[in-house]
Amino acid sequence: MSTTTLVVGIVIAAIVVIAIVAALWTSARRRHLRKRFGPEYERTVREEGGTRAAERDLRAREQRHDELDLKELPAERRRQYADAWSGVQEHFVDRPASSVAEADELVSRLMGERGYPTEGYEDRLRHLSVEHGRTLDHYRAAHDVKVRSGDGGATTEELRGAMVHYRALFEELLTDQRSK
Repeated sequence: MSTTTLVVGIVIAAIVVIAIVAALWTSARRRHLRKRFGPEYERTVREEGGTRAAERDLRAREQRHDELDLKELPAERRRQYADAWSGVQEHFVDRPASSVAEADELVSRLMGERGYPTEGYEDRLRHLSVEHGRTLDHYRAAHDVKVRSGDGGATTEELRGAMVHYRALFEELLTDQRSK
């Protein structure tokens, strides 16, 4: 066996090993993103038009999320928020549309106190997606009804559904103990 043949064999073996390591690393990274973002992973793939762009976007979300100073609320504040939520629900019978707007405001206040930026709806979605990707569809559905209710375009049943959707995210934000 000539030296050239040996060198070519080593180079080919090295390329194969590098390709296998890269494939394993990409697969592990993809599994991590799918697990962390849940349904938001597939939604982002559709919106971005492919996995590479979506994964780049999701990694950027993770990086921004890691820069947040998220905090757990003390038990007394959690109780106060739970009481406020009960009040919003009690008003629903008499004022369904305004109760949905109050629920949206309460969720935003809770997010802010926990340390999430609250400046815009799309930005809130992006920040919430990192730890709350499984309840994000609830938030989207509730927000959609809230927007339509401002124009009188939501039925009482849709407003009731919005309250259920807001409650799902509210409860998760209120009881989340994973934040650092």
